Amino acid sequence: MVQAEGTRLVLTKPMALDGESDGYIAPNPLQLVLSLLKNVMPGSDLTHFQMPPLFNFPKSQLQCFGELVYSGADTVSRCNSGEKPLDRFIAVVAWSISTVRPVIFGVAPYNPILGETHHISRGNLNVLLEQVSHHPPVSALHATDESQNVEMIWCHHPTSRFYGTSAEGEVRGKRLLKLLNHGETYVMNSPKLMMRFFPVALADWVGNVRIQCQETGLEAELRYRNNSFLGRWGNKRSIKGKIFECSSSKTLYEIDGHWDR
Repeated sequence: MVQAEGTRLVLTKPMALDGESDGYIAPNPLQLVLSLLKNVMPGSDLTHFQMPPLFNFPKSQLQCFGELVYSGADTVSRCNSGEKPLDRFIAVVAWSISTVRPVIFGVAPYNPILGETHHISRGNLNVLLEQVSHHPPVSALHATDESQNVEMIWCHHPTSRFYGTSAEGEVRGKRLLKLLNHGETYVMNSPKLMMRFFPVALADWVGNVRIQCQETGLEAELRYRNNSFLGRWGNKRSIKGKIFECSSSKTLYEIDGHWDR
């Protein structure tokens, strides 16, 4: 909560791993599905689709991006504390996985206006975001932790398409995590968001994420997987992948688990 000159501003809590945010309850998604079927053709770009205000939860898209950083501030410090390059790389992979948060089906944050900013500090971590383009929508993030000498630079360009029984959202752009004490830069992308309307309504993260560090010659490939077609069987929110040497393709570690536990 922030108070300034008699104005009371309230920031809602970050999204938890159970998918809840400050007691927010999503409305019935049937109205949204019917609106999509009525106004959008399969294969259409949803960037310009006007979502009814009922289906916007009380957050800006900038705040949602910022939460991915400052909710895992403790994890960021571990990335810098590893003695060996492999130890630091493993910590970066763990941090990348920790930035993934569940989404609530049928709702979305408010689109930021051009020039809108979001700033927050937590301990020694300072995060600043700005909406640098409106069409197409592009958000930029810069964060620093002076005590750990860590810097983050992100550029996000969300795109989405409607496929009749489902919609897919892709966050284009790269995320850079710099460990300045070690002269290392880690480059990574984001998973895709898949929303399925039939036969069972659900939303989850899917797709491949690649993490690279040119200075150490290490790389990771992660694959996010969702439920089965009926949404009842299979590995829910599972993740598989590996950490390997770029030069020899030798696998050093295998990753197999769930990103929300």
